[in-house]
Amino acid sequence: MNLVETFSEFKGVKNIDRPTMVRVLEDVFRTLIRKKFGSDDNFDVIVNTTKGDLELWRVREIVPDGEVTDDRSHISISEALSIDEDYEIGEECYEQLHLEDFGRRAIMAARQTLISRIMELEKDEMYRKYTERVGELVLGEVNQILKRELLILDDVTGQELLLPRTEMIKGDFFRKGDMVRGVIRSVEMRNNNPVVIVSRTDNAFLEKLLEQEVPEIEDGLISIRKIVRIPGERAKVAVESYDDRIDPVGACVGMKGSRIHGIVRELHNENIDIINFTNNPSLYIQRALTPAKVSSIEINAEKVQADVYLDPDQVSLAIGKGGTNIKLASKLTGFEIDVYRNTDEVEIDDVDLDEFRDEIDEWVIEALKSIGCDTARSVLSLSKEELLRRTDLEEETVEDVMKVLAAEFED
Repeated sequence: MNLVETFSEFKGVKNIDRPTMVRVLEDVFRTLIRKKFGSDDNFDVIVNTTKGDLELWRVREIVPDGEVTDDRSHISISEALSIDEDYEIGEECYEQLHLEDFGRRAIMAARQTLISRIMELEKDEMYRKYTERVGELVLGEVNQILKRELLILDDVTGQELLLPRTEMIKGDFFRKGDMVRGVIRSVEMRNNNPVVIVSRTDNAFLEKLLEQEVPEIEDGLISIRKIVRIPGERAKVAVESYDDRIDPVGACVGMKGSRIHGIVRELHNENIDIINFTNNPSLYIQRALTPAKVSSIEINAEKVQADVYLDPDQVSLAIGKGGTNIKLASKLTGFEIDVYRNTDEVEIDDVDLDEFRDEIDEWVIEALKSIGCDTARSVLSLSKEELLRRTDLEEETVEDVMKVLAAEFED
């Protein structure tokens, strides 16, 4: 195997541009020349990237016989005439070198150097290209399923990408050959190899899906101000329009939900709330707590804290399953939100906390009342974590209280 053939193997490498390829080949051959002749000063290396071949020429000045003081730069007239009978003294003699002149071992060593240099260049180029694409949507085919990750082939470049299971949405299940969409989250170097990490849980994934479905976002007429999400469960997206004639929420949802439905399916029925962004914190919090309808809000701007009052039937909606709605609303607005029930009405099938004084200590009932929970259902509508955060009660006490109150409604 010679170097010309080696070059033919790599001339079609897509990731490396021609000038870089030529430079690498020149370097490899000049190293070969220096090892044999001690210097490469009087040599020309000509690489033809189109044909995939190359030429090596030794260039020396022709001097009279017996006057060669440095055979690196001079050649005698008699030796020059043996190369070409038309040469004359004072001219430059061009002598073509052949790879066989260097010896098999030198050629094989140069071939290995060339292969390793090209591999390094490919790695560098891949790292550069994918680093520039971080945050972009990517489509790939599942090539291999491992315990902790999926190996995916980029549908455009054929490059292998990594989808860790930690970056997959709850409910994601893929077989070999399935097409998967995700967002390029990062490019890491592992054992000197670039590894492209793809994510389906990153906020940027939802952002890119919205861009793809909503032309107004891509055109810059609608801006996504902020996204918060619990992947596979719920997401809240604050949008803003730069054109008064465009309703940003309506444009994102689409006619009868046509635009948002595809995204929801892609995210395994993740509940997506699209809301209008506003600089009015009270209104922003009210919108962020959708689908709950807020009665009133008291804001403490210094502490970035808000007390929200709702009708009893709206409390559970505001909090959401496992506290997801209120948690995301807090993240979206930047306010710590506490939810309270309006106390002027009580549900028919609810029970006032005072009715449980024989089972629950009075100081515990007062602690619950201090956070707006004055009935059994108002306490049960909050998660254990929310009750612990908003009261000074012990975990065991909260668990006992919830058990007692839940028993009231078991029948």
